[in-house]
Amino acid sequence: MEPDRSEYERRLVEKAQRALVAISLGEDAEALDELMPTAAEPQARSDETKELVMMLFGECSAMVSTLGDGGSAPVKVQVFDEDGEEVSIDQADPPVRTAVRTLLAEVHGNSEAAQEQVEIALANAAPDEVDSLVLQALRWTIRLSAECLDRDLPVAPWISDAVAD
Repeated sequence: MEPDRSEYERRLVEKAQRALVAISLGEDAEALDELMPTAAEPQARSDETKELVMMLFGECSAMVSTLGDGGSAPVKVQVFDEDGEEVSIDQADPPVRTAVRTLLAEVHGNSEAAQEQVEIALANAAPDEVDSLVLQALRWTIRLSAECLDRDLPVAPWISDAVAD
C-alpha cells in the first residue's frame, strides 16, 4: 500500500505544479482544471481536493515561518476588501476568511484546525467559493515562494521547479 500512496502523492504534487504554472500565467480556469479531482466517488474527490489544498497551505505556512525567521520576526496577514481597504478577517468573504484561518492554524502548528476549516468549506461552500479558496492557496504559494526566492530563502523544490520560468 505504501508504493500506491507515494505514487498518489507524486501525482498530487505534479497537479499542484501544473496549477502553479497556470496561475502564474494568469490562467485561473486552467489552474482549477489542473486541480480537478480524478476520483469518481464524491468523497474521494473531496478528499483529493482537501489534500491538495492542505499541501499548498502547509507549504505556505513553512514559507511564512521562513520569512518570519522561524517566528522571531512576525509576518503580518492582512485582508482587504474590493476597495483596497483593510478589513478584519471576520468581514472578509467566506473563501478568504477560510483561507486566512487555515493558514493561521497551520502557521501556529494546529494542522487539525486547519483541516477542519478546509473540510467545512468543502462540505458547505458553493462550488465557486471552493474555487476561490483553491485559487487563494495557489496565489499565496506563488507570492510567498517569490518572496522567499528573492531573499535566497528555502522553498520546497517542487514549488521552485514550478515557478522557475
